Amino acid sequence: MDTIRIGILYDFDKTLCTTDMQEYDFIKKLGMTSDAFWGEAAAITEQHEVEKILAYMFVMIKKCKEKGIPLTEDYLRSCGEHVELFNGVLTWFDRINEFGRSQGVEIEHYIISSGTYEIIQGTPIAKYFKRIYACRYMYDENGEALWPALAINYTLKTQYIYRISKGTLDVTDDYNLNRVQDESLRRIAYHNMIYIGDGLTDIPCMKLVKERGGKSIALYPKDNREHVKPLVEDARINYVCEADYTPDSPLEKIVKLMIEKMAILEKLKKQEREQLSQYKQGSEG
Repeated sequence: MDTIRIGILYDFDKTLCTTDMQEYDFIKKLGMTSDAFWGEAAAITEQHEVEKILAYMFVMIKKCKEKGIPLTEDYLRSCGEHVELFNGVLTWFDRINEFGRSQGVEIEHYIISSGTYEIIQGTPIAKYFKRIYACRYMYDENGEALWPALAINYTLKTQYIYRISKGTLDVTDDYNLNRVQDESLRRIAYHNMIYIGDGLTDIPCMKLVKERGGKSIALYPKDNREHVKPLVEDARINYVCEADYTPDSPLEKIVKLMIEKMAILEKLKKQEREQLSQYKQGSEG
C-alpha cells in the first residue's frame, strides 16, 4: 500500500509556547523589558519603513553588540532551553504519531514561524519536526550573526505550505517549487494538511489550507477566546480550541478525528482506483 502522509503544520509563538520565544531568555539577558525590545523594533519599522520581521532581527543583532554578547548559533539555541510550552506539548508528538500509525498513516510535523530558527532548535521538541521554517541568520568568520539569511513574514509563510505539499523542502530550491506538479505526485496533498495557529498573523496560512480542502485550527490561551473571535466570524478556520495538548483534550480529540477521516478517505480513493483498474482490465480481456 502506498504511504499515506498527513502533515500537521504549526506556528510556534503562542501556539506551542506561551508567548513570543524571545521573551523567555533572549530579551531578559539583554536587561530589557519585552515592551522596550518590541517598541524599539516598531520604531525602526516606522522610521525607516523596514519590514517588521527584519526590524526585530536587526534589533537582536544591535542589542547584542551593545551588550557585548556574541550572537552565535549556540547562544541562540541556549535561549530556547527555557521556552515554556503549553501543557501536553512534550508528549503530543509521540501520541499523535502513534495514533497515525494505528490508522495506517505517516504523520509529519512542520514549523512555519516568523520567530527565530535557532531558538526553536534549542527547545526539547525540535527533534520532532520534519522541517523547521523560521527566520535565521548567516554568520561571519567568528560565528556571529551578520545578516538575516531568511526572514519569514505572515504572508511569506504560505510559500512553505506549497513547499511541504510538493516535497520541495530545500528553501533554496525555487525551480522545483515553481514547476507544475501533478496532484498525484505531491508529498502531502493539501486536503491532508492540518494547520494550527493562534490568531491574526496566521490568517493567510489558515485560509489557504482551509480553501484547499485541509483543516485549520485556531488556538487560544485558557479563558481568553476573544482574540480568535474575528477568525470565527470571518470563517477563516474550521475549529477553535484551547491551547491544551494534554491527552484527551478537545484539541487532541479533534486532531485525531481529522486524521481518522483523512486516512479513511485516502483508503477509499485507493480502493476506488483499484476497482476501476480491475474493471478496465476485465473489459479489455
